[in-house]
Amino acid sequence: MSLLDRFLATAREKRRTVVFPEGTDDRILRAAAQVKKDGIGVPLLIGGKDEVAAKAQTAGADLSGIEVLDPGSSPLLPEFAALYALRRKNISAGIAERLVKKNLMFGGMLLAAGKADVMIAGAASTTASVIQAASLTLGYEEGINTPSSFFIMILPDGGVLFYADCAVNIDPNPDQLADIGVATGRSYRRLMNADPKVAFLSFSTRGSASHPFIDKVTAALAKAREKAPDLPMDGEFQADTALSAAVAAKKIKEPGAVAGAANVLIFPDLNAGNIAYKLTQYLAKAAAYGPVLQGFAKPVSDLSRGAKPDDIVGVTAIVCASS
Repeated sequence: MSLLDRFLATAREKRRTVVFPEGTDDRILRAAAQVKKDGIGVPLLIGGKDEVAAKAQTAGADLSGIEVLDPGSSPLLPEFAALYALRRKNISAGIAERLVKKNLMFGGMLLAAGKADVMIAGAASTTASVIQAASLTLGYEEGINTPSSFFIMILPDGGVLFYADCAVNIDPNPDQLADIGVATGRSYRRLMNADPKVAFLSFSTRGSASHPFIDKVTAALAKAREKAPDLPMDGEFQADTALSAAVAAKKIKEPGAVAGAANVLIFPDLNAGNIAYKLTQYLAKAAAYGPVLQGFAKPVSDLSRGAKPDDIVGVTAIVCASS
């Protein structure tokens, strides 16, 4: 069974209710129909009912048995507006209602109110918009203040690595980098049902060079260990030290559990992360699944605006499996 097949099987067992706020996008409609047909989850579409039905007919998507919610006319709107106003405190009920009428916000409120489990968006919205809606409606998981993302890299030999952050944080400071490390370690544990070995990467290994770039990574590691002492994390490591036991044995007197055996790689900035995942994808012929958002109080993920229906189904399975 492939890793994606494992995620699909886990998602079928969990049967999460999945909110798709972009209910008039033809790719979302076809993906939602497939999610329903394959039993991956229980899709819930957001949008005007007549428009969704017309788009579905054009897209050839069978929406039989799939609920469609129109935020503007939903009986849930007063409840969501009151809940949002209560959480935000310095906002009037009228403004709260105007905000939660927006599809992404309404989707987030479905999760916040416990009426759905997972939200998948981004096919027709920017990453920033998805993150903003999730931040405002859900907030972050305990101990995390930074939204981030990870890629699942499946190597030709079957090896699996998680790369972060490759899509969201351009130049994270030590606190943000610590959050990325902790969130990705937790994501690996949930998805892989195994202990992560989190390596904080740099161009230095344990002080072999001196530079403010390295200081950022070592400070982040220290903060991450304080936040999540249960997660095996180490660094700062060069990539070969993190991945090769032979190299780690030469460079480090006491390698520990992570050096030479890392399965989660935390890159110091978006330049390094984005370049690394694409090099791995194209030169090593690895499969890359993501980016998958993480760090929110409930599972929310972003999609590439060029995503195809099969991509959306795959991301849905991954997020449902990790929930």
